[in-house]
Amino acid sequence: MNILDMTAVSLGAAIKNKEVTVLEATEAVLAQIEAKESEYHCYVTVDREGALAAAERIQKKIDAGELTGPLAGVPVAIKDNMCTEGMLTTCSSKILGNFVPTFSSEAVLNLQKAGAVILGKTNMDEFAMGSTTETSAFGVTKNPRNPEHVPGGSSGGSAAAVAAQECFYALGSDTGGSIRQPASYCGVVGLKPTYGTVSRYGLIAYGSSLDQIGPLCKDVTDCATIMEIIATHDPKDSTSVQRDDTDFTGALVDDVKGMKIGIPRDYFGEGLDPEVKEAVLAAAKVLEAKGAIVEEFDLSLVEYAIPTYYTIAAAEASSNLERFDGIKYGYRTEEYEGLHNMYKKSRSEGFGPEVKRRIMLGSFVLSSGYYDAYYLKALRVKALIKKAFDEAFAKYDVILGPVAPTTAPKLGASLSDPIKMYLSDIYTISVNLAGLPGLSIPCGMDSKGLPIGLQMIGDCFNEKKLIRAAFAYEQARGAFGKKEDE
Repeated sequence: MNILDMTAVSLGAAIKNKEVTVLEATEAVLAQIEAKESEYHCYVTVDREGALAAAERIQKKIDAGELTGPLAGVPVAIKDNMCTEGMLTTCSSKILGNFVPTFSSEAVLNLQKAGAVILGKTNMDEFAMGSTTETSAFGVTKNPRNPEHVPGGSSGGSAAAVAAQECFYALGSDTGGSIRQPASYCGVVGLKPTYGTVSRYGLIAYGSSLDQIGPLCKDVTDCATIMEIIATHDPKDSTSVQRDDTDFTGALVDDVKGMKIGIPRDYFGEGLDPEVKEAVLAAAKVLEAKGAIVEEFDLSLVEYAIPTYYTIAAAEASSNLERFDGIKYGYRTEEYEGLHNMYKKSRSEGFGPEVKRRIMLGSFVLSSGYYDAYYLKALRVKALIKKAFDEAFAKYDVILGPVAPTTAPKLGASLSDPIKMYLSDIYTISVNLAGLPGLSIPCGMDSKGLPIGLQMIGDCFNEKKLIRAAFAYEQARGAFGKKEDE
């Protein structure tokens, strides 16, 4: 079997059994990056020398019996909004174009402790603001399934790198669907865990009450295995949760008998592409045939999710991005007159148009006279959305629906109409507003050969139910159609 065709877990097993060395795996994936990167542009930074040095170091530890985990020696890519000590971390923004952190984010440290080889940092929408990876200051990432289409966003570089075999798995972050939507568009598996399950320490914040780090990978087994490594309590993150139920691989059971699955009617109305609808409902039938109880129900407040999300996320973004002023780190304008002029010019030149748009919106909804009318109202609606999900999960184990209304749009199609781009998040953002776990798994292709993702949503801290349902579906579906190599 070709090394690049292996999943992260199967490669980890091959390394442990001395069938493949860590160096061979690293060299194979670096060669793939060299061959494909000019076409797909998945990375902002590739640390070739660092990866090869780490491969030799990790191999010695594996041989000495110091590293015995299932992913020891497996190369990984990290989204460029997670700090990595000594490696350029830009958030795909000009304003952080020269930022090299002196520390690593907790999720990255956990992977390093488990013996991961870090290949580099993946491209993303600037400061995770966007749904297509077209707002990056370093150029557009293309979808490996069809390079004329977007890979989704904001974790588009991570999803595309997995789909293009330019890494074995990757970390992404999800504020309103930024792991699940690119996973759907690129035909890979992506999981947004329950808020607080993975430490946000070292993740450069967009919307602090919504952001969550999670895996993008080839299959559900990889997903569960990665989650066991990155889901740890972290005293450095005040929102980190102490959990005792993180043995996610125990949920890899091909059995959904008696599992109650709800399908929200609201998710299948106007605006949903017929091919996406058909593929998602066909997947529900597969689970029903395996013994799950599938029912339709009404999930209220869906139409309020988008205005609520963009009000809260923009407010938090405007607050979080205040620190980028050209003083301590990052980009500083060359010519300025006085301190205020330096702030203004540094931020005007350093931020892209989408980030500026959201900072302005956030500053507006937090301003005197509008705070009550918009921001507080959005927080109240957020609480109502959580309540609607609580009522649904009193009846159902898993909620099933599409990830996005359509398959991946063509490059340039969304940027010309930001509202259309915002609307593409309609099925994913409620999960972040309610702090729930959500998983995307490929469930078919449309007539253009683009992947369709199936979204599974669980109650808080119920990732295991999602993993079980997704694994059972994956076993019935079989291998997902790979793009033919040219």
